[in-house]
Amino acid sequence: MNTLKFGIPKGSLQNATIHLFEKSGWKINVNGRSYFPDINDNEIECAICRAQEMSRYVENGTLDAGLTGRDWIEENESDVVTVDDLVYSKVSQKPARWVLAVPADSRIERLEDLQGKKIATELVNFTKRFFEQRHIDVRVAFSWGATEAKVVSGLADAIVEVTETGSTIKAHGLKIIYDLMETNTQLIANRIAYQDPWKKAKIGQITLLLKGALRAENMVALKMNLPQDRVEDVIRILPSLNAPTIAGLYNSRWVSIETVVDAKVVRDLIPRLMNAGAQGIIEYSLNKVI
Repeated sequence: MNTLKFGIPKGSLQNATIHLFEKSGWKINVNGRSYFPDINDNEIECAICRAQEMSRYVENGTLDAGLTGRDWIEENESDVVTVDDLVYSKVSQKPARWVLAVPADSRIERLEDLQGKKIATELVNFTKRFFEQRHIDVRVAFSWGATEAKVVSGLADAIVEVTETGSTIKAHGLKIIYDLMETNTQLIANRIAYQDPWKKAKIGQITLLLKGALRAENMVALKMNLPQDRVEDVIRILPSLNAPTIAGLYNSRWVSIETVVDAKVVRDLIPRLMNAGAQGIIEYSLNKVI
């Protein structure tokens, strides 16, 4: 039987990834400390590894495909196929940023002000290349964690750290002076594996359904009843993915309308629909929108 070896990122994205797979139709069961969880698909073998190492395992063929951040692909300079972007996180569905931060009262305002200074970061190789390309001489030290504290304690003059909202950096009394890179989760594949027609098709199936599940995260379905003579009034205010579905009710001058809308507009939309004559409005969540 053909089998696809697929990497699930360990750490902050692990639970979000498993949830996304579940919405896509795959149930992943992590058994205690095992790095090889069960999945309800005989054609997939899962392995859990750190996002920082994922691109290396995919590049050398240990894994056929996996999920990791663009930041770690660039940090490792891995030669892999980027199949698609999947923007999801533990906080928001927006790309994260790697930023340069210094103490809020620091006189460092520009990149050039870091000449001869020390920077602490987990993204060592990328940071070194970034400053070398700009001919700014800095010392880059690896940070195992709690990077913000390195500046506060005087162990570094600045940090390069990942953030989604910037709130943690501000909470540590730091200010962001430069955005180095925007990153998000990417589905990557080994170049040789991706040339295999079966594996490429299986990776395509995973990509299609994961993206459908992500799209559904921000959307809901609405279903409502209304008199036939109020249909045009409702249609004018009703956004939809394409066009709403309209069906007649049995032995009645009423119709049923069903549509998919952005979840953010629902709280303002429902009162307007009621004023336009809609009744029995039902809102329900979606697993996938494809």
